[in-house]
Amino acid sequence: MKQSRGADLKNGALVVYEMVPSNSPPYVCYVTLPGGSCFGSFQFCPTKAEARRSAAKIALMNSVFNEHPSRRITDEFIEKSVSEALASFNGNREEADNPNTGIGAFRFMLESNKGKSMLEFQELMTVFQLLHWNGSLKAMRERQCSRQEVLAHYSHRALDDDIRNQMAMDWVNREQGTPGALSRELSSTERELDEARLAGKELRFHKEKKDILMLAAGQLGSMHSSNC
Repeated sequence: MKQSRGADLKNGALVVYEMVPSNSPPYVCYVTLPGGSCFGSFQFCPTKAEARRSAAKIALMNSVFNEHPSRRITDEFIEKSVSEALASFNGNREEADNPNTGIGAFRFMLESNKGKSMLEFQELMTVFQLLHWNGSLKAMRERQCSRQEVLAHYSHRALDDDIRNQMAMDWVNREQGTPGALSRELSSTERELDEARLAGKELRFHKEKKDILMLAAGQLGSMHSSNC
C-alpha cells in the first residue's frame, strides 16, 4: 500500500524481525515495518517462534487500525485533534493559528500531512520526538531557527544513520561533561521500552533512543581503546 502511494521505503517492502539475544525464556522479538514503525512481543513467550508471532500480531493489529480510511488525516480530523490539544493544555484558539507555539506547530504538522494515515504521521512524529529528547530542537531555537523552518526541513528528511550518529556524538559529549549521564539515560530508556512493549504500544521512539545510546556507548569504548 505504501509503495503504491509513492512512499520512500528504505528497505523496500521488507518487514524486519530482531530477536533480543537470550538463552532462556521469556524471549523478546521486535518487528520493524517498512515505514519504520516498530512493535514488540507483548506476551510471555516460551519460544523464539512464539515471540516472533506475538510481535507480528501486535504490528498487524496496529497497522490495520491506523491505516484504515477512517484514520486518515482530514480537515475534520485536524479540527478535532487541535481542539482536544487546546482543551488538554488549557490553550486558546489564537495559539492554534500561531506556528511558533507548540499547538500551532502541531496543527502545522497535521496540515502538512493531510491525506496520510495515522501510522505515517506517527512515523514522522518520531523524528521530532527524538530531536526534542536529544536537545536538537532547543539548539535550533537558540540559533534563531523558527519552528516552521525546522518542521519544513525535517518533515522531508527520513531518520537515517547520519542523524543517529550525530545524536550519538551529542551523548558522547554529554557523558564526557557529566560522567554517568549515558548509563542513567540508557537504564531509563530500557525501562520505558519494556513498559511500552508489554502495553502493546508503538515502540520506534523508545527503540531508536536505545539504539542511539548504545551507539554512543560503542563510540566511547572505541575512543577509550584508542587512547590506551
